[in-house]
Amino acid sequence: MEWLWIAVTTCVLGSCSVKAPSVKGSDWWLEYEEGIRHYSKEALSKEFPEKTRPVSFKHPVFQCPDMKPSPSVPSSVEFVKAADLRVIAALGDSLTTAIGANATTVLGIPIEFRHVSWSIGGYGTFQDVITLANIIKLFNPNLLGASPGKTVHGMQTHVTDTGFNLAVTGHNTFNLPGQTRHLIDTLRGYEVPDAVLRACRAAVEVSESFFSIQGLNFEEDWKLLTILMGMNDICDYCKDKTLFSVDNFIHYMTVSLEMLMNEVPRLIVNVVQILPMHPLREVQRPTPGCLLQRSFCSCLTEPAAGSPELQELMEVNLEFQKRLEKLLQSHRFFRSDFAVVLQPFLKFADPPRLPNGRIDMTFFTHDCFHFTIKGHEELAKGLWNNMFQPEGGKLMVGSFSDPIALVCPPVEHPYIYTRPVTVRSSQPALHSPAPSLAPVLLLVALARPGFM
Repeated sequence: MEWLWIAVTTCVLGSCSVKAPSVKGSDWWLEYEEGIRHYSKEALSKEFPEKTRPVSFKHPVFQCPDMKPSPSVPSSVEFVKAADLRVIAALGDSLTTAIGANATTVLGIPIEFRHVSWSIGGYGTFQDVITLANIIKLFNPNLLGASPGKTVHGMQTHVTDTGFNLAVTGHNTFNLPGQTRHLIDTLRGYEVPDAVLRACRAAVEVSESFFSIQGLNFEEDWKLLTILMGMNDICDYCKDKTLFSVDNFIHYMTVSLEMLMNEVPRLIVNVVQILPMHPLREVQRPTPGCLLQRSFCSCLTEPAAGSPELQELMEVNLEFQKRLEKLLQSHRFFRSDFAVVLQPFLKFADPPRLPNGRIDMTFFTHDCFHFTIKGHEELAKGLWNNMFQPEGGKLMVGSFSDPIALVCPPVEHPYIYTRPVTVRSSQPALHSPAPSLAPVLLLVALARPGFM
């Protein structure tokens, strides 16, 4: 782990140049350096242990009455259980890269703690950290794609650290089609043709489990993708109202979802509704880190309370939510082996508060903008619960002040809800008599004892 701190500190305090993969992403380091340049090394190195998760921490065991896969691999997207999922992936921005999520100091903010990311983190087990991937691993321990490691924003990454978490810190929705193409190509690159596996089995006498961890079956394996994108568009709206318009948000989201529908079979896509951004103005403290919020989301933080600029931004935020609902609450992205589902649990979410009404800062990283592990775990639980609630009956988070209780898949409907209300229910599809090849565990994460 020491190498990581050296790299980050050298870049920040030595003002080195870091090239990021996009125009917006390359601005991130400039904003970060601008936000901390007035502070001493001592202030920047001050530790805040209340924002981190001790390795010794353990959650209680979570069990459900039915945690088994279907008798055979489902052929219909309407009858996929949690244990039927073989691959998990995620696209998005810094909330999905989990930037700063377990940092002890301001200097740790550029570290992307992907292994604890709410939608795809694969650190340890459910008892170590609650993520969507770790919940699903309780049902299928051989889940492929969960993020096993950490990365540093702007530096070269590899799938051995990211898993299939291909989100990029600083990205806007116009970057989503590029992320989508990267994901499709990555998934195809991990596929091992059946002919190759048969040849290997014929040539070498090894256990069946050896071959089950060598690659995924792109055509047959059920995949789960989570997308959360759009908050950076709100943060940048005042800088270019055309580029970051609602119309462009919907356009690039549509392009990305059509790419997935046309090219990826057996895929369920969670599109998570964006947060109401206005309450984040309350997440403030006179600390070096909190000043970064002004750099990362100036269009939200700089307008005066009650100003026309702030009112316009709030209306744009609401319009983003409405237009996303209009796009996805239809049968446009639904077919027998593919579905896009809007998961709305964040639509009205208020920041976590203490009994005195003040913001609970233990949920927020040093930049007062992103979530710590505590926040990521609540997102994971909210998403999981929405997956097993029907359209029109999905619960919304009113406030993160009260911990979300995980639900088990209902016994009477143990499947992920995927069918839009605009589509008449189909009859249960006939299952294939032979199960598909068990897919793979992701490359083993580098052991970093003593630190998550």
